[in-house]
Amino acid sequence: MKSLLRSRGRRAAVGAVAILAAGVAIGVTVDHVAFAQQPGIKRTILLRADDPGSPKYEAVMAIAEIAPGAMSGKHRHPGVEVAYVLDGSLIIEHEGEAPVTLHTGEAIKNMAVVHNARNPGTKPVKILAVYIVEKGKPMAESVP
Repeated sequence: MKSLLRSRGRRAAVGAVAILAAGVAIGVTVDHVAFAQQPGIKRTILLRADDPGSPKYEAVMAIAEIAPGAMSGKHRHPGVEVAYVLDGSLIIEHEGEAPVTLHTGEAIKNMAVVHNARNPGTKPVKILAVYIVEKGKPMAESVP
């Protein structure tokens, strides 16, 4: 009987490890899908943290690097994005507004609005962005 219980315990432990591994794989896949990479832009998630004020939201910190001549494409986020230009200059285009040029050391806020970031320069642009977004939704949604 003890042998049977030990065997069941081992199977349960192996099953739990398999489920955990599958969850990690799904999480990595969701990150890649949520931040689908357009040509010329690289996004790297640095940190995720639960929003202490709401179990529905999380904060995500990321670095975006936009190659010379590249753009993010028109998109929106399911929440708020605050961004700081670490290096370079870029143009932010909000639908229905005049384009805004940002340089190293400047910041911007995007609140669930359609926007496009493009690098008209000759060197890569590096941006630190923090998103407060709904959990389980894609980090960014492309807009035609």
